Amino acid sequence: MEEVQEQSDQPPPSVTIDGVNEDCHAWLLQCTHKALQCVQKKDSELSVLLVTDEEMSELHLKHSGIEGTTDVLTFDLGSNEQTVLADIAICVDVAAREATVRNHSIQEELLLYIVHGMLHCCGFDDHDEIHHQRMHAEEDRILTEIGIGSVWSNSQ
Repeated sequence: MEEVQEQSDQPPPSVTIDGVNEDCHAWLLQCTHKALQCVQKKDSELSVLLVTDEEMSELHLKHSGIEGTTDVLTFDLGSNEQTVLADIAICVDVAAREATVRNHSIQEELLLYIVHGMLHCCGFDDHDEIHHQRMHAEEDRILTEIGIGSVWSNSQ
């Protein structure tokens, strides 16, 4: 018996990921599409760029007025209840260091940062302890739902 797949009038989300090797790219792309489904943002456009510490430091200073590198910067380009529309810059150097500390793969760390950026566009914030915990719990929920498992809470 053939499985009937649900048809949708909406095209799949548009996701681009630049600055990563082909194998990692395919995995991140697949997981990012699943994560967008978890937050019910199917009509979305997401552009992810992986950058170095030096490039991230420049972006961080230019857009946040803060010196030094950071893990992820999210540029919300008009997200709403149905859509994530954003550019996300991710520092691959920070991801590599954190993946080592957290004892998981760099791919999982990069995916964590993509989900983190998406959640900023969904109204989540992490500038105080209560919101920080709420946001990271949601990250783990999404990562678990798409089959990766808890990344954030396992590193604490």
